[in-house]
Amino acid sequence: MLAETAAEAARRFGGSPALVTDERLTISYQEFNTMADEVAVGLAETGVGEGDVVALVLPSVPEHFIAYVAAAKLGAITAAVNPKLVQAERAAVLRAANPMVVVCTAELASTDLVEGSQTVVVEPASQGAAVLDGLRRRGQSPPPLPSDPDRPIAIVFTSGTTGTPKGAVFAGRQIDFITQCDVGPTWGGGGYSMAGSALAHLGPTTKLAGNLMKGGTQYLSRQPWKASEALRVVAELKIAALGGVPTQVALMLRDPAFDSTDLSSVRAVVMGGGPATPALIREARERLPAALAVRYSCTEAGIGCGTSFTDPIEDAEVSVGRPQPGVRLSIVSEDGELLPPGETGEVCLGSPAVMDGYWRNSSANSDAFTEDGSVRTGDLGWIDPLGRLRLAGRSRERYVRGGYNVHPMEVEAVLADHPAVAAVAIVSRVDPVMGELGVAVVVPRPGGAAPDLSGLRRFASDRLARYKLPDDLVLLTALPLTAGEKIDRRALERLIAAT
Repeated sequence: MLAETAAEAARRFGGSPALVTDERLTISYQEFNTMADEVAVGLAETGVGEGDVVALVLPSVPEHFIAYVAAAKLGAITAAVNPKLVQAERAAVLRAANPMVVVCTAELASTDLVEGSQTVVVEPASQGAAVLDGLRRRGQSPPPLPSDPDRPIAIVFTSGTTGTPKGAVFAGRQIDFITQCDVGPTWGGGGYSMAGSALAHLGPTTKLAGNLMKGGTQYLSRQPWKASEALRVVAELKIAALGGVPTQVALMLRDPAFDSTDLSSVRAVVMGGGPATPALIREARERLPAALAVRYSCTEAGIGCGTSFTDPIEDAEVSVGRPQPGVRLSIVSEDGELLPPGETGEVCLGSPAVMDGYWRNSSANSDAFTEDGSVRTGDLGWIDPLGRLRLAGRSRERYVRGGYNVHPMEVEAVLADHPAVAAVAIVSRVDPVMGELGVAVVVPRPGGAAPDLSGLRRFASDRLARYKLPDDLVLLTALPLTAGEKIDRRALERLIAAT
């Protein structure tokens, strides 16, 4: 499906730019498909064929997408590794993927590979002739592959901070369903867009086909994401749609250059990949000249819920919206029993986009799926009377204070409204009397006095039960983030335990 889409996009959009980099390398749709053909032949010469795994350990450069499509043209499976992971974490993902070939930069190469894996080291190019030069076989293309919607195309590894990496497998039929949900049968209409997350993530991997169908231009930068640079690119390229995890949107709003940057081109803001507080939603609406929507899913589900640009304003503030077309939303108890609307339990998502299963980890599949084929997200939530999904936090993040369950996300949503709070996370600390206590980790807003614990408790006392109010306060200049740009709660737990 992906290979055919790339070829059709080349026919339709030809010399139009598909990718542009921060070094101003521009690759047209025709060049993109031709390069993918040439790389596919080079990969085949290394022994890669249908069903083999090609691992990509690359920054956000065109080489990543080209190699991904090249592998698809051979019927091979791409396993992308987030370059933000430390070497030990990257090595663990590679061992789980068990690739035949690893395409990586010299900087990201690993010496801890599965026996039999080959390493192809590439240097991100600044001109088209040098793109994947060592793998390309100029003027050649692989034989066409019979269509098979059940043929695996990609393995997307979950972004957990501990434990054995697990890779969700997506075949052509899942990617086709996601593409139909995003763009339908329509070709064209795309403008400039910017990659806000590592290309190894679910979105870039499963939405590439849809982006190719749009015929737009995607901006890629090998440099670490920075709010100031993102704002500059939005203004320079007149980007119309701004997407990212809530943390990235919050950082852009906090950047000193925000108010002086011309963001008049932005028409839509879409936040996903993590929870957004009502305070952040309101601030984004007030300061960005754009319609706003939120999305919710998990790696294994492919797609999930969301709000639309025409939904009532409060929907994005209090919920993550309703199931997208074709998605089945359910809430189950710890025993797996289906819960009625209004009761809090684990959020489960089912649709044709759900992964086939975990790569080489069948033992984990039994815990991942419900009896009806939905995936367990690990998130807690409830369905309100309007059919909207309201999240309460991760099931493992819930703590028990004096016999009462406390969900950090609920407390964070209230404290984020405090005028002196720029960012907040709630973590628990063991207590010999209460069992666990809640600690508010706060980043103060610049230019004013930092909040104190008593002030935070007074502020939240009319919206939260007393047992939910924080018992302690820690002030930081910034919250630690994972490689997926989400709050690193494990790092915060270690910090709190050490104080």
